[in-house]
Amino acid sequence: MVADLIESIAKIVFVFSVNLGFFAPVLGWVERKQSAVMQDRIGANRADIFGFTAIGLFHSLADALKVLTKEDFIPTGANRFFHTLAPFICLVPAISTFVVIPFGGRYELFGHQVNLVIADLDVGILFVFALASLATYGVVLAGWSSRSNWSLLGGLRASAQMLSYEVAMGLTIIGVLIVYGSLRLTEIGALQENFFHWGIFLQPLGFVLFLTCAIAENKRVPFDMPEAESELVAGYFTEYSGLKFVMFWMAEFLEIVTISGIVTSLFFGAWHLPFVSDQELLSLFQFAGPNGAALLAMLVNVATFFAKVIFFIWLQMTIRWTLPRFRYDQVMRLCWKMLLPLSLINILITGLVVLVL
Repeated sequence: MVADLIESIAKIVFVFSVNLGFFAPVLGWVERKQSAVMQDRIGANRADIFGFTAIGLFHSLADALKVLTKEDFIPTGANRFFHTLAPFICLVPAISTFVVIPFGGRYELFGHQVNLVIADLDVGILFVFALASLATYGVVLAGWSSRSNWSLLGGLRASAQMLSYEVAMGLTIIGVLIVYGSLRLTEIGALQENFFHWGIFLQPLGFVLFLTCAIAENKRVPFDMPEAESELVAGYFTEYSGLKFVMFWMAEFLEIVTISGIVTSLFFGAWHLPFVSDQELLSLFQFAGPNGAALLAMLVNVATFFAKVIFFIWLQMTIRWTLPRFRYDQVMRLCWKMLLPLSLINILITGLVVLVL
């Protein structure tokens, strides 16, 4: 019991430290620097400590200090309770979703089984969708409670867009579930030990559809209609400032990490190295003894998983700074007339192939 408790606390601390302590602040810098590189600019490079700029990394620290001194403004006539609650409803699911995403396999360490996932649920992927859907309420409440026309229009757009793409996104992974026969993310990851059993090879169309829907669900360019600056000022969070504004900002960046983790787990071999099985990895580290080999294999698997996550973060950033914003009618047409029918066709073809083979 004590060992299980220590393991659980260690996993929670690790996951939340990586997400909130590393990815959340660093992705703001990545957004600026990657866009600058793509547009032949220098990017953030002014903030410094004793003359050291650390290629602009201190801007994240400067932003955090600035936000702490910002006024927490609530418009006259706004619903104070829901205006305050909305950013929490957006941020908490973004943080909590990662608890069912495995960042490693199972390892035998000092006679104790270590499973690198906080909550190994039988219905892990359903848990992800259930939590992710809650963020819609936060966005809609933010738009409605602000008593601003711009915010209300952003909230209305967000409700239509997020609810529409949830339907399509749920259908895009049905093919993966049919192929692997499980809703448990750890089991789906374990079944991808063989490189040619990765989801990207078994469900290439499902991967493209899921990533598209996930980016739209996160309201990132080219699907940022709920916060289109040229039309709605800042959309649903126009009337937010200080820490509440940052909570929306953090939720968006943490969802990028979560999307990358889910794509890695479902389509890109989870924690597995290409062409290297778990047994081969343990054999490679035999010189360190049984416990040492398991520990080294665990570190390699965790590093592999987060390397894949970082790649998909880069891919999402590249898409964000490459494609222009769609019109609102184009966003909705893409979902209902293209992605949804394609996902249904993918399910039909997958089911027929599995039935025949």
